[in-house]
Amino acid sequence: MPPERDTPGTDMNRQYKPVQSVRRKRALRACLAIIVGGSTLTSLGCGIPGLRGAQPGHAIPSDYNWNNGTKFWSSEPQQQTPPLAAPVNSTDATIDGVDSIQDSDLELQPLKDLPDSIDDKPSAGNQDDSASLVPADEPKTFASFIKSVSFISPDTGDEKSDAIDDEIKRMEKVVGDDNDANLGQGDAGDSTGNTSGNSNAAATTADLSVLPSDTEFGMIDTDEGPTDANTGIMPYENSSDLPLAAFYNDPYLLGLITETLGGNQELKILSEEIRIACNETYARSGEYRPFVTLGASAGLDKPGRHTRAGAVEEQLEVAPGKEFPEPLGDFLVAANLSWELDIWNRLRNSQRAAAMRYLGTQEGRNYIITRVVAEVAENYYQLLALDNRLEILKATIEIQQQSLQVAQAKKDAGRGTELAVQRFEAEVQKNISERSLIQQEIVEVENRINYLAGRYPQPVERIDVDFVNLNLSTLGAGVPSELLQNRADIREAERQVAAAGLDIKVARARFYPSLSLTAGLGWNAFSTGYLFRTPESLIYGMAGELVGPLINKRAIQADYRTANAIQLQAIYNYQQTVLQAHIEVVNQITKVENYRRSIEVKKRQLDALQASVEAANKLFQNARAEYVEVLLAQRELMEARMLLVETKQEQLAAVVNAYQALGGGGF
Repeated sequence: MPPERDTPGTDMNRQYKPVQSVRRKRALRACLAIIVGGSTLTSLGCGIPGLRGAQPGHAIPSDYNWNNGTKFWSSEPQQQTPPLAAPVNSTDATIDGVDSIQDSDLELQPLKDLPDSIDDKPSAGNQDDSASLVPADEPKTFASFIKSVSFISPDTGDEKSDAIDDEIKRMEKVVGDDNDANLGQGDAGDSTGNTSGNSNAAATTADLSVLPSDTEFGMIDTDEGPTDANTGIMPYENSSDLPLAAFYNDPYLLGLITETLGGNQELKILSEEIRIACNETYARSGEYRPFVTLGASAGLDKPGRHTRAGAVEEQLEVAPGKEFPEPLGDFLVAANLSWELDIWNRLRNSQRAAAMRYLGTQEGRNYIITRVVAEVAENYYQLLALDNRLEILKATIEIQQQSLQVAQAKKDAGRGTELAVQRFEAEVQKNISERSLIQQEIVEVENRINYLAGRYPQPVERIDVDFVNLNLSTLGAGVPSELLQNRADIREAERQVAAAGLDIKVARARFYPSLSLTAGLGWNAFSTGYLFRTPESLIYGMAGELVGPLINKRAIQADYRTANAIQLQAIYNYQQTVLQAHIEVVNQITKVENYRRSIEVKKRQLDALQASVEAANKLFQNARAEYVEVLLAQRELMEARMLLVETKQEQLAAVVNAYQALGGGGF
């Protein structure tokens, strides 16, 4: 049987089968690679811990709650006690006036409107220890009525008593048409500047009963307005919008603030911290860009003949009939490239987080600026208060020296004793020693200002002013939500929250694989003569690397949880900063008003004590009063004056701190 002959079709089938099997193998390998790669990527994404959410804080109130909702007490007296004696024109008239007082003139008036039982007494939150204080809804003068409606909205539907209406009309006649016109212009300005849409804000003096409470607009009347300078702002705008030169109208204080902002070391340190944060942001911006390096190297190598490299090299030739030189040179000029492809935005989010912290550092410095400005102003007004205390002490010493001379004269005339002389002498010496202590306080306060300004101890120039009647700009609080924009520390906390959120994304991206590319290009030869021969000496290469975590992810899981905890800390810190800012505004502005009312009462107390000192001195000169009464009257007068100055200082400090708490004083 003859052998079968291969046909052309059979040869083609035999050649096609190996090719088909190769394709099947390649397809199978590709499927296996896809399965392995997909399972690897899937496993890389597993094991990411869940995020914990922050507990929501309380919503920001729509308005401030001045004095925590308690009505302000009026500083006006409830009733004026008629004078008991005739005007003092001479010593005889004084003595006669005192002697002429009969018991019938001192009849006690029956008390009216007393509660029927103890249960009818007012609550503890709405009463005061002073018997001369009355609730704020019972003003007795036209000025106090305007101040009271600046805080307390009149009850809708309630009618004013006839006594208050008569008092308002009487005060309108006393004040005159000029004040009426000014008040009408101010109310007209209120109606034009009201952004809340309340058309009832425009009220004239003809209808004072419908004046709206400035609390509705976030405005508080502190009785601290400049009498000459007009800042040109609406009464219920936010005082933080005022620049420093408009809020502080003292040229010496403005000069100190300007010098402090330029010489304060703490602000300079913060400026360098801002530069550090800026450089960190700039460095992070280059991490997701390609890195290219250029280098050159040169060296010599001589392997031993009894080594593999030496034996192989002995059998080779550089060129036909030419062996390798000994020692063998190695010269290289090349450029290398490395680039991590930021496929999960890990590097970009890191750079954005650094940028947020850089912006937060700027806001932090702005907040420190407002604190430094407030501290300079507070110490400056403390200096003015100490100067005023020195003047009070000098005046008291002069009065006591006069009393000492009178006591000495009475002793020489045989009408007094040595005890009175020594008591007056001791009181004079005590006040003289107190003067040195106040001078020491002045030096320390001046040096605090010098320290803030970055200069060595020197006197601080200041104005000579009636401290008790010193005026600053009227405070306007606006609405609480404006703190989010005006307070630099709140903006700083907001930037920190944003940076912490980006850090979460950076930590999450570490669970996924990273792709890196490396490449190189250059020339390499054993001799410089062959170095740049192309393509003989040309070298190049390229590689890609895909690396991701597979087993033991504890470290990156811990970093992820840590980033989450830091984010929650930033959120809670933001909530705390907002709450603190709101409380600071309420505390400081409420303090301004309460201290203002206290100052008005203390002024009347001072007038009464001044009259008592004059009466005691004249009675002592005429042997109608003991020296102890004179000493007590003079001591109480001095203490009242000192306390009035301290109260005024606290009020001015509250105005300064309220301006800072609202966000004023920055740039």
